[in-house]
Amino acid sequence: MKPTAKQVAQAAGVSLSAVSRAFLPGSPLDAAKRQRILAVAAKLGYASPARRTAEAIAASTVTLVAGDLGNPFYPMVLDTLAKQLQLSQRQLLVYAVPAQEDVDAMLPQILAQRPSAVIVTSARLTSAMARACRRNGIKVVLINRIQRDMKMNAVSCDNYGGGRDVARLFAARGRTRIGFIGGIANTSTHAERARGFRDGLREAGLSLQHEVAGNFTYNEAYAAALRLLASRSRPDALFCCNDIMGLAAIDAAREKGLRPGEDIAIVGFDDIPMAGWTSYRLTTIRQPVERMVQEALSIIDDPAIRPGDDGSVRILPGKLTIRASG
Repeated sequence: MKPTAKQVAQAAGVSLSAVSRAFLPGSPLDAAKRQRILAVAAKLGYASPARRTAEAIAASTVTLVAGDLGNPFYPMVLDTLAKQLQLSQRQLLVYAVPAQEDVDAMLPQILAQRPSAVIVTSARLTSAMARACRRNGIKVVLINRIQRDMKMNAVSCDNYGGGRDVARLFAARGRTRIGFIGGIANTSTHAERARGFRDGLREAGLSLQHEVAGNFTYNEAYAAALRLLASRSRPDALFCCNDIMGLAAIDAAREKGLRPGEDIAIVGFDDIPMAGWTSYRLTTIRQPVERMVQEALSIIDDPAIRPGDDGSVRILPGKLTIRASG
């Protein structure tokens, strides 16, 4: 039988109202009396209704730590995750990591909420946060990023296979002057897409002639594409490491008087909503966002996968989606 507030009051020699106030931060109560009540409650194994409610809410809460929300791909993930959690009557708590900051800045707030799990998109998980979550029994899942060095749970599109598919498309279309606008070099998304692209070109007897960094942003990719298209050996095909950069490349090509899909093939990665707009019609690799979110939640719900384990990594196939630009 669970201990009651009345039993705590009797054991501590205080009133019932004092027991209630002891569990309410900021309520008027002598510090020594509060400490005595809490000590007695802990000894008896008593938890106040407010605390039990807070613990129940925490147990049904999933925290999303998101960086780069300016990239429409991540709001797509957020929207899908919110809908799927709502179906299972769970709550979603979102922390947006400001530019140039890592997730450690959010760590005290995240741990204070004691969520059942943390999902991380875009932002790089540090070893400090990984250790803190494991120590507190909080399961962590990365979406669209893999960090094998930390043995973290992760769900990702097959970035390598997607890059390889783009290379095969360029070969099939007879493109020979190949360029690549990369993202951020130390991310798994950039590294795997680039590796698959290079391997696919090699298999087709082609080589990568131009490579520049766009850092996954529109402005940097636009400037980089303008430089490439102004060169004497301008590419006749560009693989952009995400769709935002693909849209930038289309705009840059038009600025130079080129026709995307005819004078130059341009392919992105993600399939954000803007990729399908009539003004762009960007050929791209579609990430299976709904399945990725489902897999992330299945890792969270699987009791066999524990916070201290080596980590479960699930890689799902993307789909080459042909539109006018490729």
